[in-house]
Amino acid sequence: MPATAASAFPGARQENQAGPARDVVLVQQSKKQVAQKYKRTKVRFVTDQAPGTVIVDTNNKFLYYVEGKNRATRYGIGVGRDGFGWSGVVKVGRKAEWPSWTPPAEMRRREAKKGRILPVVQAGGEDNPLGARALYLYQGGRDTIFRIHGTNQPWTIGQNMSSGCIRMMNKDVEHLYARADIGTKVIVVGPGNRQGAVDYNDRGVDFFGTLFGFGG
Repeated sequence: MPATAASAFPGARQENQAGPARDVVLVQQSKKQVAQKYKRTKVRFVTDQAPGTVIVDTNNKFLYYVEGKNRATRYGIGVGRDGFGWSGVVKVGRKAEWPSWTPPAEMRRREAKKGRILPVVQAGGEDNPLGARALYLYQGGRDTIFRIHGTNQPWTIGQNMSSGCIRMMNKDVEHLYARADIGTKVIVVGPGNRQGAVDYNDRGVDFFGTLFGFGG
């Protein structure tokens, strides 16, 4: 996919390149537990991508951090709801701990009609919808407005809930944040096949890697 601005991504809205993330969908509080398959796991993983690459499988709700030697760390994720899915090859352009959230004006208006008043800007913290960490995804040097971020709604992992951002459990996004540096290649496999040809095969749990801690 050519390096273009955020308009190349379905459902994208322009924002200041260094601005806070704007992609959050409010949901009802829930006590539902995250399914076991979405918990962080070391897996046997065959791919043509280099170690350190992030592969996001939006169809199966998994994010992989490629370790090399046919191994990867697999994380469960939440992805875009119908009409907000996307695909492409991007890079981590910047990172933030406990990022602030700026809900878009249309979201504030929509929620106000329901009697729910949203802040213009919400400071980072445990109750912030963006969670503990955010990795801002860039293409061609420009912010796509999509992020990989944490969530204070872990029960949404494994679901199509967002407006295009990739959400992870806070403990998982903290783990990924510590490993994925600025410039990390991120391949998002989703609608439109804009990511191009990418070969990967999840062969299941890496029992030896899990036992001996390969890959951190």
